[in-house]
Amino acid sequence: MMKTQGLYRLRNKTILAAVISGLLAPQIAFGQEPLTVEEDVEKISITYRASLAAAADMKREENKVADIITSEDIGKFPTENIAEAIQRIPGVQISNLNGRGSTISVRGLGSQFARTTLNGQTFKSADFTSGFRFDIIQSELASNISVIKSPTADMDSGGLSGTINIDTTDPLFYSERKLLVSGKAQYSELSPTGDVTPKGTVTYIDQFLDNTLGVFLNAGYQELDDRVDNMWMGRWFENDDGTVTPRRPRFRRIDRETERSLLNGAIQWRPNSQFEAKLTGVYAKDDTAQDLNQQVFLFNRDQITTVGEASNGVYSHININGFTLENNRQLEDKNATSKALTLESKYTLEDWILSSVLNYTSGKAKHGEEAAILATVIDAELDISDKDNIIFTPSSNLADAALYPAIMPRNEYPNGADRFMESDETSIQFDAKKLLGEGFFSALAIGVKYSNETFDREVYRTDRAAIGDADPDDLPLMAEYGELVSDFLDNEMSVPHSWIAPNIQAYRDALKAEGAVVPTFFAAQSSYSIERDVFSAYLMADFETEIAGFPVRGNIGGRYETTNRDINTYLTGDTNPLNGEIKEIIGDYTSSFDYSNFLPSANIVFELNDEMQVRFAAAKVLVRPIITSDTQLAPSETASNNSFGTSTYDINLGQTEMEAMTADQVDLGWEWYYGEGDSVTVSLFAKGIKNGTVTEFVCPSDYNGTALSASGSDCIDGSGNIYDISSTYNDSSTLNIKGYELAWNQGFDPFLPVAGFGMSSNYTRILVGDSEGYTLTNSSEQTWNLTGYWEDDQFSARISLNHRSPYIQDSTDAFFAREGRVVDGRNQIDVLLGWEVTEQLNLRFGALNLNGQDEEAYRDEETQAWQTLSVIGRSYYLNATYSF
Repeated sequence: MMKTQGLYRLRNKTILAAVISGLLAPQIAFGQEPLTVEEDVEKISITYRASLAAAADMKREENKVADIITSEDIGKFPTENIAEAIQRIPGVQISNLNGRGSTISVRGLGSQFARTTLNGQTFKSADFTSGFRFDIIQSELASNISVIKSPTADMDSGGLSGTINIDTTDPLFYSERKLLVSGKAQYSELSPTGDVTPKGTVTYIDQFLDNTLGVFLNAGYQELDDRVDNMWMGRWFENDDGTVTPRRPRFRRIDRETERSLLNGAIQWRPNSQFEAKLTGVYAKDDTAQDLNQQVFLFNRDQITTVGEASNGVYSHININGFTLENNRQLEDKNATSKALTLESKYTLEDWILSSVLNYTSGKAKHGEEAAILATVIDAELDISDKDNIIFTPSSNLADAALYPAIMPRNEYPNGADRFMESDETSIQFDAKKLLGEGFFSALAIGVKYSNETFDREVYRTDRAAIGDADPDDLPLMAEYGELVSDFLDNEMSVPHSWIAPNIQAYRDALKAEGAVVPTFFAAQSSYSIERDVFSAYLMADFETEIAGFPVRGNIGGRYETTNRDINTYLTGDTNPLNGEIKEIIGDYTSSFDYSNFLPSANIVFELNDEMQVRFAAAKVLVRPIITSDTQLAPSETASNNSFGTSTYDINLGQTEMEAMTADQVDLGWEWYYGEGDSVTVSLFAKGIKNGTVTEFVCPSDYNGTALSASGSDCIDGSGNIYDISSTYNDSSTLNIKGYELAWNQGFDPFLPVAGFGMSSNYTRILVGDSEGYTLTNSSEQTWNLTGYWEDDQFSARISLNHRSPYIQDSTDAFFAREGRVVDGRNQIDVLLGWEVTEQLNLRFGALNLNGQDEEAYRDEETQAWQTLSVIGRSYYLNATYSF
């Protein structure tokens, strides 16, 4: 899409020109004249302060409400993880996925409400059910990242909270050949292997044919070993008197080994000042092997004896007799790829700029899992009254193989599934911009776009139940083959820190020796596909004028979009006679739904003087119906055996006529740029959200002809099978959000006898109105970031403190939050040290989560009962980059 030319007007011939032209040039769209670097720019080292100054200058010159982070140099982002780098921006919050910074929330709305683009075009996530996964993208992909909080009419819709745009390197903005080689060694404190893992990156930039043809190539490979330990209370009994009793604690340890690959390239051709074309390609791959060990403690109501009285509505101290312990060892392969291919062209003819973009992007994910599930019966005592020291004392040693004799309540292998998810988009757009010269309006832009999107999900199950239980004599004994899990929770809390786990390879060998073949079945009831066609057109006018002697600039416009959606599902009938978790296909069904939206927008900047300006923006924004692992448009059903001898059915009723979620929003900001990189900004914002999605667990009187009844918080049929049925719908009310953002960047050279010190900071507060339906989750009321730094021509040091206040999650946000939870506030400290050994060689040492901050959660604001502890640990890396 076309972008405003003013973004890159630099006011002086300083290092800012070098940084922006060399590193940030991909922000320039094809509708703009290329930025040139003055020949007399001093050649000095690019610093962290210079990158802050460049980002501030870009924000200042932008018409939109946007914040930007930049790389200090090619491949040198301020943190290891793109998600962790973006969280430094005001209003941005990061969410962890099993301990890794993974998804991004903007201004209080979850990750699924932010749109992610690459060079202004859609970039598909590998797993479309979890929001965009930034953790699988290596930081070398980006030259700079923008978080656009108030859009313009020429931007694609889809970012209800904002648009996160990743720009890649543009080779013609360099005046010489560059070849960089970097290597990294990384160590995670809780690494399952204890290994130091490698990373290598090669970057090549060159220009040919008298600097009319530019080539950029980047390749990277990385290995990561880490671990996360989780202990949480999965469910609660709700008693008649309004009190609650804990009912399902879980231990989970996940050992991960990851391999990542990245290929990124561009060919840019500018034969003359009238024509330019660029072809960009990106391929990112993430392969993660997970060894998941679980202890699931299944309490029935009649097995629990409370000790003492309820405190704050919770029976925190209980004894449990004769309950089932489920020992689950699960090996998982998670393979994810994201790729994009974009062809852009621009032709300038006098006062017309004509451009086009053809874009293809796809994301694929395969999640395979195989599990051995064993069960035994024990007694225990549980006391969760002290959040800092949960006490759980089983009557038996969980590491004792004698708990698992040859014959036990459950001994099943394999229990597994393969899930295939794929999403792609093909789009074509045409834009025309007329430069108007003198007058109120400086330019008029018009454009059209068509995109076709598909989402496909297929599930296959492989379960021993299909051929009947194995003879106990054919199964491996825990006493001979069991493996010890130790140091759980890094030995925190008064709970068992070791247990014996089944050996998956031993079960594989036993199945082979038995000569049994377990069939794989297509789970039609869990599979679906969605196709979406979006037609859009926009009209936008740029203006520059004066009001009472003050320069005023901005744009105003509108975008009209029509969305056609087809949901394809299977009609299923009787249960497969070989596998009770599979439904037979009796046909298929397509449900179609169309809707249209008009999205007006306006962005205005008043320049009060050379240093201060006021910014105003208003827009209507939308996000199309969200597809997550628990909230989806298509109905689906999965089933699994449980340790009570019955089945558990997870059912999503779907909502084929779900409408787009929209918001009317307004921004007002004041910005003061009083020195090179020194600035203070204040932003106020408000947003009214309509058609919010609500997901509830329900227990209807019957499901597909099976009578159901409520038993505590469970929904069961006459045979004791458990039905977890979720229903999703649009909320008719409006949820109002308002808040403010503060940011301050300051160099301390004028105040200190030693040069090179400075700091970068920001603070965001979000206030959410009351709503009877749609609830804002994953949103912290307060977040702040503070980075202090020192640097000279050779050395640099940086320490960052990030804070996030408590936030609510539900079942659509986290596996741990089936019955809701509040994640406690968290502080994280990261450190980065740098040494420019020579002009060619740079060394960096980083320490992430240096304070060893765990993630903790409690049940709700009313009871404040303990709910989760996740131990993540620290990680360290050493990076060397050599430039030829």
